[in-house]
Amino acid sequence: MDFEADLSNNLYKLWNRLSSGSYFSPPVRRVDIPKGDGRTRPLGIPTVADRVAQMVVKRYLEPLVEPYLHQDSYGYRPGKSALDAVGVARQRCWRYGWVLDLDIKAFFDSIDTDLLMRAVRRHTSCVWVLLYIERWLRAPVQMADGSLVVRERGTPQGGVVSPLLANLFLHYGFDMWMRRNHPDIPFERYADDAICHCSGEAQAGELRASLERRFAECGLTLHPEKTKIVFCKDDDRRGGYPDQKFYFLGYTFRPRLSKRRRGTVGVSFSPAASDKALKAIRQTVRT
Repeated sequence: MDFEADLSNNLYKLWNRLSSGSYFSPPVRRVDIPKGDGRTRPLGIPTVADRVAQMVVKRYLEPLVEPYLHQDSYGYRPGKSALDAVGVARQRCWRYGWVLDLDIKAFFDSIDTDLLMRAVRRHTSCVWVLLYIERWLRAPVQMADGSLVVRERGTPQGGVVSPLLANLFLHYGFDMWMRRNHPDIPFERYADDAICHCSGEAQAGELRASLERRFAECGLTLHPEKTKIVFCKDDDRRGGYPDQKFYFLGYTFRPRLSKRRRGTVGVSFSPAASDKALKAIRQTVRT
């Protein structure tokens, strides 16, 4: 790599520019990666020097933010993982009969940068941290044809500091709002994927309508097709409902035959690796 070929000098130049306030983020290169449904996900790839600079800010900011984040926020946090979120969701699906499966439309591209900076300022007044985060949020995107596109919203999905900023945005936009307004509804959130556990269909419907209004206030939109209410059917829950399964972090939650606590076999609402995840694993092995 060009940066590593002269590592000491390149790091010194970067430190000099960062410490003097003269560092400006170069354009973020856009790369579209395929998704499982045939569409693509846009990533913003910073330069090597920019990734180093973002890591400096992340290592400063993360210890200030981490103690305040919600216990049921699992994404991109030290000591927490996707498997932790799946395990908690599994247990709560046994206790609650209904789930509101949330999907935020184009979340990383829709973040209101003014609201995000307000959230950052609640945790630090460090001038250079605020300066460089603002510059990263306003850095243009370089398209495949070399053209530059000015960004007015969002944080690049692919940047080192972006997951921390996204977590902070949803901490105030969703986690704390849920704690204040719906303290009786537990949830698991991994970045912008969230599962809310409700005691009934009516409560899930009311929560969905309430969240649509809340996210509109934050400049976000719930995906109308992917956001859905799911009935966690098992042997103890009678009745029917169109949606009886949901996908969360590579797992499919649905009614399955399994051994129950008393040693009997019955239907339990539980997770297993999704077909899409298994297909990706098989493809990786074949490759």
